[in-house]
Amino acid sequence: MIAQDIVIRPIITEKSMQDITKKKYVFEVAKKATKIDVARAVEELFKGAKVQKVNTVHVRGRLKRQGRFEGYTRSWKKAYVQLTADSKPIEFFEGMM
Repeated sequence: MIAQDIVIRPIITEKSMQDITKKKYVFEVAKKATKIDVARAVEELFKGAKVQKVNTVHVRGRLKRQGRFEGYTRSWKKAYVQLTADSKPIEFFEGMM
């Protein structure tokens, strides 16, 4: 897989934006991607970023109802990426602050 296939999108929530000052970022990643794949993809996509560690979480689909019909939302994988102290921050998130 190439880096664009591994990192799908950034997760922009209040909780994820609080950790940006600590250089901790949250991304939706491919379900089959490993921690090593995610680290390499982030370093390749965002020049100057050095990954210290990656934590991943499988998010289960939730049961949703629309009137009498019900179904599940899709399940996906989330990655918490911690950059090193001497790493350059990711500019995409800096514009959000």
